[in-house]
Amino acid sequence: MISLTSYLIISLFLFSMGIIIMMARKSIIAILLGIELILNASALNFIAYSTYVTKNLDGHIFTLFIIVVAAAEAAVGLAIAIRFFQLKESVHIDDATQLQS
Repeated sequence: MISLTSYLIISLFLFSMGIIIMMARKSIIAILLGIELILNASALNFIAYSTYVTKNLDGHIFTLFIIVVAAAEAAVGLAIAIRFFQLKESVHIDDATQLQS
């Protein structure tokens, strides 16, 4: 059986990769990918602690909410990115500062 520590290490890796991707990339799509990795890391933490520590289903319920929020974020974020690409023909985040008026 896999231990709690193994799940937490995997979650730490996912969270770290999400932060690194968000800081290093200038593409809106890559930033959305980083946010998804961070949300998946938090969902894994909720399920791991729910299974190993509290032995109830609270973490699973929170994880379902995280999945719903991630799906909505992806849909809205991709719609904004597509519209931004139609206007500016670029998906770089530096070009978004020109949208302020």
